[in-house]
Amino acid sequence: MKLNVGDKAPDFEANDQNGNAVSLKDFAGQRVVLYFYPKDDTPTCTIQACNLRDHNAALKAKGIAVMGISVDDEKKHKKFETKHQLPFTLIADVDKKIVAEYGVWGEKKFMGKTIIGTHRITFLIDENGKITHIIDKVKSKMHSDQILEFWS
Repeated sequence: MKLNVGDKAPDFEANDQNGNAVSLKDFAGQRVVLYFYPKDDTPTCTIQACNLRDHNAALKAKGIAVMGISVDDEKKHKKFETKHQLPFTLIADVDKKIVAEYGVWGEKKFMGKTIIGTHRITFLIDENGKITHIIDKVKSKMHSDQILEFWS
């Protein structure tokens, strides 16, 4: 599935790092950053998560809720959250339903090889559940700046 700006963001329900069921509907009326990343505790994913952590107050001040999604399980998410003191929700998409629905699972190049995995893509979703921006060239060290550029 290829999602575009203006599309309704697909709803989902999956467990977070604490084992709680989370749905996109839970965030109705809020701006949501839904960021997809390949794997917990890898260098680039950690840089990205820590950038969002370090600027979480600025994002919250704009009424923005952050949710990260990867195909790692709850236990790995909890360890990642604890180790880096991440103040936001991490969704465990172990069955790969959400990554498929958002069109972020597929072939990609990694270290000169073609692999199947999660593309690093962020969806900005408005209060009405519409996708307002898609960031497909994520700059991990300044990801919060990319988000705030659209929602300043």
